[in-house]
Amino acid sequence: MTKRRYSAILVMLVACVLRCYSQDSIACVVATPAEVAVLCQEAITDSIVLIEIESDSIAPVAEKKESVFKKFFNQLFKGNKDKTHERPIDLSFVVFPFYSQEASVGLGGVVTALYRIDRTDSIVQPSDLQFFANVTLKGEYKISIGGNNHFNRKSRIHYYAQFYNKPLDFWGISYDSCRVNEKSVYTRRHFNFEADYVYNITDNLHIGPSLNMGYSYLSRIGNIEYLEGQPTSYWLTGIGGSIVYDTRDFIPNPKRGLYIALQEVIYPKFLGTATKDVFKTTLTIDYFQPLWKGSVLAFDLYGMYTGKDTPWPLRAELGGGGARMRGYYAGRYIDNNQINAQMELRQRIISRVGLVAWVGYGGVFESFERLGWDNLMINYGAGVRFELKHNVNLRVDFGFGRDAFAVVFNMGEAF
Repeated sequence: MTKRRYSAILVMLVACVLRCYSQDSIACVVATPAEVAVLCQEAITDSIVLIEIESDSIAPVAEKKESVFKKFFNQLFKGNKDKTHERPIDLSFVVFPFYSQEASVGLGGVVTALYRIDRTDSIVQPSDLQFFANVTLKGEYKISIGGNNHFNRKSRIHYYAQFYNKPLDFWGISYDSCRVNEKSVYTRRHFNFEADYVYNITDNLHIGPSLNMGYSYLSRIGNIEYLEGQPTSYWLTGIGGSIVYDTRDFIPNPKRGLYIALQEVIYPKFLGTATKDVFKTTLTIDYFQPLWKGSVLAFDLYGMYTGKDTPWPLRAELGGGGARMRGYYAGRYIDNNQINAQMELRQRIISRVGLVAWVGYGGVFESFERLGWDNLMINYGAGVRFELKHNVNLRVDFGFGRDAFAVVFNMGEAF
C-alpha cells in the first residue's frame, strides 16, 4: 500500500473515533458493533468528501507545473488575448533568426508586455512595454527598451532607450556628399534616452516636457574627411516640450484616430559637447481610418528641422528599421532636415496574421532654400504581421526605393 493510502485509512479511523465520541463518549464505549459501524460509516463518508475536496485543491498545482513546459508555446500561440484586467502584467516573448541589410544574419529576441496601473479601469488603454536585443555575424549588438505608461486618464509618459554597436557603410553627413561620395565604412557606438511626459488639459489635447540625452562615437572610419571637420564623438542633452492632439484608440497599433504632435527641443552647448546651441523642431501628423472588416488605412506626415551646421548625431537619417523610408540603408542619406509622407493599408488575413502595403515619398535636405525634387525619393513595399501580444505586432517588411531594397524586422507598427 502506498503512503497516500495509509494516510487516508488513518484519517478515516480518527474520524470514526471522533464522530463516536462527539455523540456520547460513554455511549461510545458501551455501543454495540452495529451502532459503531453506523457512526464509522458516516465519518468515512465525510472523510472521503474531505479527501476529494483536498485532491481537487491539489490538482491545479500539478497542472500548473505541467504547463511550465508549454508556457512558451501558449504565449506564442495564445498570447494575443487581452489579459490586463486579470493579471498585473501580461508578458510574451519570442526568439528568432533574422536578416537585415546593415547587420547581415543574426539572432534576435523580443519581450513585449501589456499592463494597467488600475486594472478596474476599462476606459484608459493598457500601458505597453517592449524590450529588444540582437546580435549578428557582422558584429552588431543592440539592446533597446521602450513603451507608453498611462498613469491615469490625465497623464502618460512615452520613453525609449537604446544602446548599440554597429559596423556600417558610410557616405557622408550631407545629402550632396552622400550622392557623390564612394562608399566608406565606420563603426558607430551609440546610446540615447528620450522621454516625453504629457498631461491632458482637455479631452484630447495634451502638453508636457521632453528630455533627450545621447552619446555617439565613431571608430574605424575609412574616410575621416566625410565628417566635414566635425569631431568623432558627441555628448548631447536636449530639454523642451510638446503639444499633442491625440484620439488614437491604442498607441502601438491604432485602428482609428488622429494624432498631431509638435515638439520643440533645445540642446544647449553647456549641456553637451556641441559648439553651439541647437534647436530641433518636429511635426508629426498621423491618421487612421477603418475601411472594411479587418482593414485600416494609415497616413503619416513627418517633418524635422534643425537648421544649418547641426552635429551629425542629430541629423536626419533615411532608412534602417525605423518608421519611415523602409528599404533604404540606414544612413544612406543624411542631412540637417527631413520631410516625408507615407500611406499604408493594413489588412488582417486570418486569426493573428496580417499583411500591409505602403507607398511613401520623402528625403533629407540642408535647408529649405536647397530643398528640391531631386532631394525627394520614392519608397514602397509590403510586409507581414504576426500579433505576438494583444494588438502588438511583430513585423517583417520588404522595402524598396531609389536603388534600394531591404528586409526590416521590428516590433510594433511603423507608425
